[in-house]
Amino acid sequence: MSEKLHYKIGYALSEKMHQNFLHPSLVELAESRGIDLVEVDSTKRLLDQGPFDAILQKLYDKQWNEQLKEYCEKYPHVVVIDPPEAIEKLHSRVSMLNGVEKLKAMDGNESVSVPLQIVVEKPEELTDLKVLEVLKFPVIAKALLANGTGKSHDMSLVFNSEGLKSLKPPLVLQEFVNHNGVIFKVYVAGDFVECVKRKSLCDISYEKMQSSAVDVMPFSQISNLAVDVEDHDEGMESEQAELPPARFIEDLASGLRDELGLSLFNFDLIRDSKARNQYFVIDINYFPGYAKMPGFEVVLTNFFCNLFHEKHKISVKEVSLGGREIEDKIPEKECSVGDGVTILATDVE
Repeated sequence: MSEKLHYKIGYALSEKMHQNFLHPSLVELAESRGIDLVEVDSTKRLLDQGPFDAILQKLYDKQWNEQLKEYCEKYPHVVVIDPPEAIEKLHSRVSMLNGVEKLKAMDGNESVSVPLQIVVEKPEELTDLKVLEVLKFPVIAKALLANGTGKSHDMSLVFNSEGLKSLKPPLVLQEFVNHNGVIFKVYVAGDFVECVKRKSLCDISYEKMQSSAVDVMPFSQISNLAVDVEDHDEGMESEQAELPPARFIEDLASGLRDELGLSLFNFDLIRDSKARNQYFVIDINYFPGYAKMPGFEVVLTNFFCNLFHEKHKISVKEVSLGGREIEDKIPEKECSVGDGVTILATDVE
């Protein structure tokens, strides 16, 4: 009879992330399938804790990164979810979107890119016509750094050059694309992909921009913005918006997963209101709020189990005896990965 596998995942998260992520329902489900979620004490040396089969982390501390590197050097088989060097790509709103531009052309009629944008490092660049002439108003002004702090979520909708004067660089100016007031948030957890729709900024006509009584409008997190009902009626209600084709979303998520080298992330996607098959990725976030998804406990527990299953498959293939794989010579153990689903993994040290 097979023996059930038991794995220990050490998690190193901020206090806010801990509260949003570690729901009792997730801990209980993971434990029932052989996954123990254990908190890492960031005030203590990592090498003095564990041992862990995997480390789930979202900390932006240089000292922590050094400890993590030291731990992996001593325990090279530990799985890090996700590597700090991969996460760092998302700390800049320029490098985070580079992966989108590198993606190969999608199959089908849909195409994807990023909105035209420029980086502004110094205040004087906000009045440099040569720098700004490449953009058309309105534009979205975003902090250059996207490191999880409150300020990194602050944004402004800028209607004209006068509105630029109140901004504080460094920042990114991203051309605003009318998208029928709907934003698609795509959650990725390994091979799992789910797309949901949220309300966004309403479309802005040239006439409306010219008649605006303000030069700049601050806001935070587009998808959570409370859009004025009267204005929003001019676009498409999010409830009625058609989701992008599933195949397109899955291909895009897979491409970004490979380009970024990440397992846990989400990205914000909009659809051009004038070209229905033209999409734009406007933001990518590491380790987002999965708890907002119904059934997130099952999604993440399956992700953890599948992660260890793949690890053991690779380990077994690397082991040979007389030039012949010995997978059948290693005792099998069970790791449950879903309701009524069991995977078999071999116990290889």
